[in-house]
Amino acid sequence: MGPREEIVYLPCIYRNTDIQKPDYLATVDINPQSPNFCKVIHRLPMPNLKDELHHSGWNACSSCYDDPSKRRNRLILPSLISSRIYVVDVGTDPRAPRLHKIVEPIDLFWKCGLANPHTSHCLGSGQIMISTMGDPSGNGKGGFVLLDGKTFEVIGNWEKPGEAAPFGYDFWYQPRHNVMISTEWGAPKALGNGFNPADVKTGHYGQRLHVWDWTTHKRIQTLDLGEEGAIPLEIRFLHNPAAAEGFVGCALQSTIFRFYKTPKRDWAAEKVIQIPSKKVEGWALPEMPGLITDILISLDDRFLYFSNWLHGDIRQYDITDRRNPRMVGQIFLGGSILKDGPVKVLEDKELNSQPTPRILKGKRVQGGPQMLQLSLDGRRLYVTTSLYSAWDKQFYPDLVKEGSVMMQIDVDTDKGGLKLNKNFLVDFGAEPDGPALAHELRYPGGDCTSDIWL
Repeated sequence: MGPREEIVYLPCIYRNTDIQKPDYLATVDINPQSPNFCKVIHRLPMPNLKDELHHSGWNACSSCYDDPSKRRNRLILPSLISSRIYVVDVGTDPRAPRLHKIVEPIDLFWKCGLANPHTSHCLGSGQIMISTMGDPSGNGKGGFVLLDGKTFEVIGNWEKPGEAAPFGYDFWYQPRHNVMISTEWGAPKALGNGFNPADVKTGHYGQRLHVWDWTTHKRIQTLDLGEEGAIPLEIRFLHNPAAAEGFVGCALQSTIFRFYKTPKRDWAAEKVIQIPSKKVEGWALPEMPGLITDILISLDDRFLYFSNWLHGDIRQYDITDRRNPRMVGQIFLGGSILKDGPVKVLEDKELNSQPTPRILKGKRVQGGPQMLQLSLDGRRLYVTTSLYSAWDKQFYPDLVKEGSVMMQIDVDTDKGGLKLNKNFLVDFGAEPDGPALAHELRYPGGDCTSDIWL
């Protein structure tokens, strides 16, 4: 087990706010012994406006473990909307990252025919692989960009010509099973400025998992999850490299599917968790889904965590029995069904009353729990509240006005259970250039959602 986390990197977004400033990478001190505990100790602004920084990855990780020349000293920051990729030097001074290189959108457009980069993973070969969501015109296209691990130049596509999926989003690979599986969000043009439910019916959003041969780079199977599996976002194999199974969170109907290798050596998926929608009034639709946006699996493969961004809760499931996850922890941190809010719940299959607002250190938590990161020992769960600036603005306008927060939850790793740490708050509403939307969390030493073991 690595040392306790002391700092964390988060992209902070100004796109879709009224602030005409670039997105930036924030470095936050999360060491309780430090005089700067819960403070942003460094900000690295990008040189452009409206990039929409989103997720990040590393230049080297556990899959390069046998190569001592590989150091985890560059953070890869793809921009979801501008299609730029920033390479940030976090090795020279981990507490004051500096810009190392910019990969311009034209390289993705011309060399790969791809755009809207999302998830970045390092490969055992030393290269970096980044999934994409679109083509240069904003249509859906799930391909993969390869970067050289030393020069960070675009090498070209990982997938073979003509093999790109209709939509893209996240991916995870498992070399022992010669497999990579990717997910689908939707067409960048459709989701770029907000969510329109009609776009789901007209086929602008995905509901499939794509299974790829890791050696030949060919798409060998497509698993259609049906309406129940619409908008499958984050995908996680179990961390044990011998395991041929994992879980994927499907946002629209708030389901978790388990995917697994069958005795016939192909792949299949089954629904293992369903969060019931709530009948409501005073909201955009008559039924409100939980909207599962982020999921993660503890390093010991015992617990699954996910956030319901609209309902406002984080859940912890014991997944020892992989086919029958059992809820052992739940905590409400904001959301759209609060007692004093505009939405009235008419029918709820789970709760007897609407949750109370969460006030932390005098600040009301706006938005709902979204991006998650777990400490390596599994005892501390960190959470931020922004999903994506255009959807933040649509579903939680006050989040855009007041900025997002980062919170920390204490986890009971024996029996299960989640409890908010009332002494921890990072308030991105108090940033020097105005309220910012902080997104994904990364530790310098790697974490539950970046590292793939071979």
